[in-house]
Amino acid sequence: MNDTLKHIEPKLILVGAGPGDLDLITVKGVKAIAIADVILYDALVDKLLLEHAKNSSIKIFVGKRGGRDYIKQSEINELIVKNALQHGCVVRLKGGDPFVFGRGHEEIEYAQNFGLKTEIIPGITSAISVPELQGIPVTRRGVSESFWVITGSTKEGKLSKDLELAAQSTATVVVLMGMLKLPQIVALYTKLGLAETAVGVIQSGSTFKEKSGFGRIEDIMDVVSEKGLKSPAIIIIGSVVETHPEMTKLLAEVNY
Repeated sequence: MNDTLKHIEPKLILVGAGPGDLDLITVKGVKAIAIADVILYDALVDKLLLEHAKNSSIKIFVGKRGGRDYIKQSEINELIVKNALQHGCVVRLKGGDPFVFGRGHEEIEYAQNFGLKTEIIPGITSAISVPELQGIPVTRRGVSESFWVITGSTKEGKLSKDLELAAQSTATVVVLMGMLKLPQIVALYTKLGLAETAVGVIQSGSTFKEKSGFGRIEDIMDVVSEKGLKSPAIIIIGSVVETHPEMTKLLAEVNY
């Protein structure tokens, strides 16, 4: 074994960077970035977070966007292990929370199979924080007693079957990575007789690029088209959306 490697303690720290706003990463997450020998970061992570890293830290972009893999997940797993063995502490910096549709557990499991020490630093998930920053609570007494967080696309690239179950409940439904499936979501709710359900689409939530649109299932496609909304965005569906000022205004106009 190379003498240099004898003094390296291979380690993986999985860090959630939060929904996008630089200040919404945890203090512990920033401290992890500061000690990292290597940082593997995603597309939804603001590069300014890398300024917390030491000058000698190696920064590697491994981002994936819109279903197009710049680096396949298997290759990311291999990069984690390779860099940990060669350099020491690897920080895997992922948008939102790494255990919410982030494949973070797969990366931890892979690293542990090679004997790496691992640590997890949770992040603020966009599923709750992005609506919250718009003044929309995912739960509210007397309105919604629970919420579902559903992926817009399963491993097979299909709309999750859980969405139909969620739609028939009184729960708030938050769909992540679902913009390409929005027409199917609209069709499903319409088929269930829920065309008047309130819905919001929030793009690039918590960042300076944030854009949003609100309406009903029956007209949300027109709203999205009119406002030019696209990925990355979350879709929030349910009565709690009516608490948003835009929806309050629409309701007032209807009842006028």
